[in-house]
Amino acid sequence: MPTLKTDLPKSVIERDVTELKPALRNARTHSRKQIKQIAESIKRFGFTNPVLVDDEGGVIAGHGRVEAAKLLGMKSVPTLALSHMSPSERRAYMLADNKIALNAGLDTELLAGCCQSNAKRSPPAASGRLVEPT
Repeated sequence: MPTLKTDLPKSVIERDVTELKPALRNARTHSRKQIKQIAESIKRFGFTNPVLVDDEGGVIAGHGRVEAAKLLGMKSVPTLALSHMSPSERRAYMLADNKIALNAGLDTELLAGCCQSNAKRSPPAASGRLVEPT
């Protein structure tokens, strides 16, 4: 069995969004529509997933969340520095994190049940916006 890394980051730190630098070689793209959807999610649920950064503020994961935060006028966002990773590990993680997420599926029966359950509690959502249950 492989040895797991145990020197993981321990604290989330608020950083000014203007200090965060997007990765120049980030393969993941975000449409304006998706940035707006992420912004709606942040407004509804809060900023629940910190942006992963290197020690210099380079974004490793969370580019869409940073753009959504800017759209919302947020001055800072929670970040987690992946100091324990080498530059090549950070690049590999960036690609793996995006690709693994794309490989996920959805349980359509469970999803249909959730949608039916939510439809009884809330009005239909318009244009992909999140709707508060009533």
